[in-house]
Amino acid sequence: MHSVFGRGNAMAAYTLSVLAGLTFCCFLSTVFLDYRTPAVINTRQVVVKSIPDYSASREKNDLGYVTFDLKTDLTHLFNWNVKQLFLYVTAEYQTQSNQFNQVVLWDKIILRGENAVIDLKNIHAKYYFWDDGNGLRGHKNVTLTLSWNIIPNAGLLPNVGAIGSHSFAFPPEYTTSKV
Repeated sequence: MHSVFGRGNAMAAYTLSVLAGLTFCCFLSTVFLDYRTPAVINTRQVVVKSIPDYSASREKNDLGYVTFDLKTDLTHLFNWNVKQLFLYVTAEYQTQSNQFNQVVLWDKIILRGENAVIDLKNIHAKYYFWDDGNGLRGHKNVTLTLSWNIIPNAGLLPNVGAIGSHSFAFPPEYTTSKV
């Protein structure tokens, strides 16, 4: 009446259904946790240069150089459902030509089991801080924020912002020195 293949198919389907139910229960056990934590960011050096952008129109655009300190403790974010954290620092500002500008300056991946206490001093931006014009020189309100994506074993990929940010101003003059 039942063949070996029919019984194997029934067992595989039942096993997959049970695993899917367990995975969903695991997801439910961590979905409502608060993954926010305080972070302290301070700028050390802030300069701006006017440099031609050869990748586009060769017009001179502003290039910001920022070094900063970052301190936070992310150890409590790791639970059995968190495989890794993808951290990134963004600079947000507003110009006349663009209502909202957001530039990623630095990022890091922290795996489960690694040291999740971040206490870094004098970090240079990993990525260029280009503005598509001349909106950085003399800009008075640029905000640095730390955010992270939680990479889970099962469930959603939340994007979480740290509690706290740091605002700074770019100098009113371009620098001519090497940075």
